Amino acid sequence: MSSAAANMKRTSAVTPCKTMRGHTEGVQGVAHLPGRQRIITCSYDGSLRLWNLESGAQLGGEWRDGRDKAAVRTMALSPNGKTLATGSQDGTVRLWDVKMGKVVVKWKRHTRFVKSVYWSPNGERVVSGSYDGTARVWDVKSKEPVKRLNPIKTGHQHVHAVSYSPEATMIATGGYNEHGIKIWDAKTGKLLSKTIKDYYDIWSLAWTLDEKKLIAGLSGGSIRIFDTATWQQIAILEGHTNLVYSITLFPNDRLLASTSWDKTARLWNLDSNLQVGPPLKHKKDVECAAFATDGKLLSTGCADENAYVWDIQAILKTAGLEDLLSIPDAPKDEQKLYMSSGSSSIECVSPSQSSQDIEDKPFLEVDATRGFDHLGDAEYELSPGFFDDTQANALVLFVARRPETASEKAKRIKNPKPWHIDSHFLLVTLFRLPHHEPYSILIPVNLHVAQLHPTQRTQRHVLP
Repeated sequence: MSSAAANMKRTSAVTPCKTMRGHTEGVQGVAHLPGRQRIITCSYDGSLRLWNLESGAQLGGEWRDGRDKAAVRTMALSPNGKTLATGSQDGTVRLWDVKMGKVVVKWKRHTRFVKSVYWSPNGERVVSGSYDGTARVWDVKSKEPVKRLNPIKTGHQHVHAVSYSPEATMIATGGYNEHGIKIWDAKTGKLLSKTIKDYYDIWSLAWTLDEKKLIAGLSGGSIRIFDTATWQQIAILEGHTNLVYSITLFPNDRLLASTSWDKTARLWNLDSNLQVGPPLKHKKDVECAAFATDGKLLSTGCADENAYVWDIQAILKTAGLEDLLSIPDAPKDEQKLYMSSGSSSIECVSPSQSSQDIEDKPFLEVDATRGFDHLGDAEYELSPGFFDDTQANALVLFVARRPETASEKAKRIKNPKPWHIDSHFLLVTLFRLPHHEPYSILIPVNLHVAQLHPTQRTQRHVLP
């Protein structure tokens, strides 16, 4: 028996570790929120729902836009994790404030249902694709459609998938009729390449982070990988027996998850282009999937009205492929960040993966005067003038701690204690204030920045 067959046999009894029940129609979208504690889903029943990842319980009531009952066909979480874009059966694109669970922006220009939405990497724009054959780009800050990009008349009869390239210079569309993929200039809306044609229509798209490959899921059940320098097919992943409805990449570009109307989700090793472990079997068509931040869990949405959570780390461990979750160190030119004033410097080991807010910015652009609550949201702010009379030859201490659980937060508020550094706190940064020699340290990863105890947040903690 080959090693691949042996691995398949040993992992043949894979079952979900959590099941989220509550939607009354099929689940169309799923996303993991920052903090690794919650996921959010959308459904044909017209609602969005928030879930506790550990217990599988729904958190609060369903989210709806007033009395609107239109099916929610797709959704995408913003890069900072604070806003959710959704596309509905009635052709409407909505932006939801995740913290409030309410709609903050609504766009309705598509004439048929919205099948796909995707954020630009900087979170400033959203592109939507519709069964009316168009893609449209929306400006999040101005809340207006972007000129020259609204609409992009794709030539597809139906647009099934839209995707920004990682550098935000291109938009890929895939759909039905004129089967294939088209690449558009993200600023002008002009077609950049000939249609990458195929016998089957395109249902899902994903770029690798280096923009060297574009991956597509097709109605025939195959997954095809294209070289973006030549737009030639360089690999094909085969295993699904029905259309590939969604694909999602883990950020290291080595692990791919796909979902299909063959009632399975599958994992793929992109180093070898082979399937990892057995199919993740569902009772009905699988519509969507999303990796947790660390890749150890995968959530899927199914036409049986449920969402499921799968232990990906266990599957990879059994297959001897745990390294597929590794994220390489940042390039050397991205590892060092320097202060723009004075001569101080900070050396960063690698980008933090613990907080979506910190992921979106270099370390020194993070607001270090704000703390976070137990869900990773800004909770309190240092008072004005906090550092005004700090001595110029002092070392200022910043600390960070892991996010509190709800019970820890309640206990802290009920029994406040003087601020101190204990096992929950780790040193993050020591830096000299202006007019002093350079001083470099290593910053631990996976930490929230500058969290002072709320009861002592107006005190300076200075080392002589």
